[in-house]
Amino acid sequence: MKMRNLLLVTAAIAAFAGTAHAENVLKWGAKRDIGSLDPYSFGDSFTINVLNHVYEGLVRYNKDLKIEPALAESWEVLEDQITWRFKLREGVTFHNGNPFTAADVVASLTRVSDETSPLKGNLPAYVSSKVVDDFTVDITLNGTYPLLLNDLTNIHMFDEEWMAEHDALKPTDVGAGTEGYATYNANGTGPFVVESRQPDAKTVFVVNPDWWDEPQHNLDRIELTPVNSAPTRVAALLSGEISFTEDAPVQDLPRLASAPNVEVLEGVDLRTVMIGFPFRDTLTTGEINPFAQKSAREALYKAIDLDLIQQRVMRGKSRIAGAVIAPAIPGYTDALDTLPGFDPDASRALLAEAGVPEGLEFEFNCLSDGLVNEEQFCQAIASMWSRIGLSPQLSVAPRAVQSPKRTNGQTDIYTLGWATLPLLDSYSPLLQIFHSKEGNAGVFNWGGWSYPELDMLIQAAGSELDLEARLALQTEALQIVKDEMVMIPLHQQPMAWAITDDVAEMPLFPDAKPRLWFARMASDS
Repeated sequence: MKMRNLLLVTAAIAAFAGTAHAENVLKWGAKRDIGSLDPYSFGDSFTINVLNHVYEGLVRYNKDLKIEPALAESWEVLEDQITWRFKLREGVTFHNGNPFTAADVVASLTRVSDETSPLKGNLPAYVSSKVVDDFTVDITLNGTYPLLLNDLTNIHMFDEEWMAEHDALKPTDVGAGTEGYATYNANGTGPFVVESRQPDAKTVFVVNPDWWDEPQHNLDRIELTPVNSAPTRVAALLSGEISFTEDAPVQDLPRLASAPNVEVLEGVDLRTVMIGFPFRDTLTTGEINPFAQKSAREALYKAIDLDLIQQRVMRGKSRIAGAVIAPAIPGYTDALDTLPGFDPDASRALLAEAGVPEGLEFEFNCLSDGLVNEEQFCQAIASMWSRIGLSPQLSVAPRAVQSPKRTNGQTDIYTLGWATLPLLDSYSPLLQIFHSKEGNAGVFNWGGWSYPELDMLIQAAGSELDLEARLALQTEALQIVKDEMVMIPLHQQPMAWAITDDVAEMPLFPDAKPRLWFARMASDS
């Protein structure tokens, strides 16, 4: 029986937080809030990343984005080639004091792979798991599969007893509006503990004094405050009201870089920004849907001036993309990255060929709190489509409003950003976006497309253990995605973080995930 000493642990944490030095409080002014305290509630990289400070996986990416042990100390593939045995780290406790055991792993994997879980696609080969002993667990897959460890970097471990006590054994779902105890409460093993949460206002994390790992940070508290307005984030940085943001507005980078108390950290994100289409028979207006035809999709693609967007909207900081994955992602080749060319005249001819009526109305669904400068580039693209005789109805709203419309097929054309997380491999978008929607595959196939040849290549890649052969299959699949213009790639978005001089160390990761257990404030006093 697990020991329940929640009150004692909470008191100890409160006492620890009460003695924390003010200079060791990192004030994170984020572009938006997390969607939930449940990391399984939606396939949202930002929410999952923030909650990785509270919850942990069996394995994790290190500072060089290489996989290393975390809650599991070691692993091996058994003779049947489909069962992986994990030896767990002993002496780990959850934030409420309960010990971490194999039963917690099985309960967590059962929860995230549930048919109602919006993250079930993050474990595509998972079949079952079982307890071997208190610190050994076997995970059985549906066949040989080379990317299980990559998958597990993003699967956080829950406390089985805590879930059972609070009726939280089933997943929640932000997109479907399904909430539960885990939506507003958390209990992980990670370096920080949730002290308080006010959705859309502030979430406070305090250091976990009983973390199993050796801390490399010197933080006592993290105060996460959503600051949706770009000008407000900039003003807050300049005044010192916040000390870090993971979304410094590209249009304000020169101003921030020239400020004496601010340092700008820049790079290009692995995230590829794309536009997706419905392949169903009708649009939301009830009109016949022309975008199920490749020629109509090509017309919209050729009408987008990618150079203009890159220079004007993204301030020259993005990388124009012809492929749906970034060059650093395995499976990429230069041949995938060619561009169709900006040609409005050709667009009009293609629309006529596809029988698209003049002035066709359709909803263009964008997020106000999503991708870098999303509202601006959506406005630019809508204007470009208007110039070829279409009537896009631009719908810009927060993620909480738009996500249910996207997942339930209640919009027409939409934006999507994909960074291949957690796999850092092209198998990620191939399986989750471009595969037909069935089982754990096609979770983000919101358009309803289905290409049998593409599915076969993706399935073959998912069981190919030879790296070179697997990547060849994935590249072939990516070529079909490109040739069919299933989605339109726009760019890899710029990544710009900013810190004040209160922060001494803030490693910039190409997957755009802040890992604050590596951050250090300027003072240790």
